[in-house]
Amino acid sequence: MNTNKVQIHGEESLQNVGPSKIKMAYQRFGNPALQPVFLIMGAGAQMINWPEGFCLELASHDLHPIRFDNRDAGLTTHFSDAPVPNFPAIQSGDFSTVTYTLSDMAQDTVGLMDALGYDSVHLVGASMGGMIAQTIAIEYPHRVRSLTSIMSTTGDHSVGQPDYAVLANLSSPPYDDRQAYIEWQIQSRKAIGSPKYPLNEKFIAQIAGLAWDRDHDPLGMMRQAVAVIKSGDRTEQLRSIKIPTLVIHGESDKMIDISGGRAVAAAIPGAELAAFEGMGHDLPKPLWSVFARKIANLIHRAESS
Repeated sequence: MNTNKVQIHGEESLQNVGPSKIKMAYQRFGNPALQPVFLIMGAGAQMINWPEGFCLELASHDLHPIRFDNRDAGLTTHFSDAPVPNFPAIQSGDFSTVTYTLSDMAQDTVGLMDALGYDSVHLVGASMGGMIAQTIAIEYPHRVRSLTSIMSTTGDHSVGQPDYAVLANLSSPPYDDRQAYIEWQIQSRKAIGSPKYPLNEKFIAQIAGLAWDRDHDPLGMMRQAVAVIKSGDRTEQLRSIKIPTLVIHGESDKMIDISGGRAVAAAIPGAELAAFEGMGHDLPKPLWSVFARKIANLIHRAESS
């Protein structure tokens, strides 16, 4: 596919989006007249964590990808006045310090659809973004034309658990020093990335530096993480999804075990599971064209049905 001719639009923002009336930052790729594909990123990640090259690959398949910052990430509204999440209390079932849930984040995404004039779109979500995409497909089925859930899970604690031995070696990200933050991101990717594919440290450093410059809210990721916890298990609700669905997962994922992806595919009727050997919790560049082709095939199948 030739991605050189695909137009890259500048970053934009909209005010008063969704019931929470937040500001949302987004960016389009390609022709707005083509099929809209909303790209939903994971916890603590910004829209720039959808690699530009991957977005261009999608656009080259006659699609119109739109990436955006979730609440509490990047240039979208941050809930800075919210209480600091109390993890021990939350783990014991006290959610009084949890400000919102995945359903609220789903409402944000649907609000962005409304603001951009879309009755329905195709959804592609990664990690927590996959959970949000699943939630939208459950709660707003008429707004979703196809669903792609990447390296995500159902919310059932018996599947998709991280490799805690790997995570134990990672400290919390430093939010007081730009260079230390960049180095932490590189070390994090070494720990949970794809062992089969070489890590481009220069690229990771570039994205991490840009992410720092756009936003480095130390509590944003924490507020998103506890939203996931409070939202619970979606397994039974996933059985109600009737749209074409693709589940992509790496067999070497140390952040969300592939059992989570298998559970998503098993719960959604007719879902296709695409498992990749040597892929971890990231989007390896050598697989961008493969992912884009699979997603495009799903979308074009949904449009022809």
